[in-house]
Amino acid sequence: MNQSLEMTKIAYKALEEKLAEEIKVLDIRSISVIADYFIIANGKNKNQVQAIVDNVQDALQKAGYEMKQMEGYQNGTWVLIDFGDIVIHIFDQENRLFYDLERIWKDGVEVSLEEGE
Repeated sequence: MNQSLEMTKIAYKALEEKLAEEIKVLDIRSISVIADYFIIANGKNKNQVQAIVDNVQDALQKAGYEMKQMEGYQNGTWVLIDFGDIVIHIFDQENRLFYDLERIWKDGVEVSLEEGE
């Protein structure tokens, strides 16, 4: 398994553990050099968004991956976590609908990582 997919699976599991909603994984390798995968999810409120972010960051760092940058944590409405090969976007519900990253990155290929697949 390649490193970016392994990182994506770790992040996905960490998102599920904190009950992130509508988790979407987009393979953007063929359309961008920014990263291999975008992960988009949302929480119900600022506290849940921050708890999700903390869990994802901890899980990836425990697995030996280094975070490059994080933006938006204090506001908790849209937090971007950059781990180089993967970029994780965690929104509150309102901002996820407003920014609609799935539409902007619609040329990315959605990847299913749900249990049993």
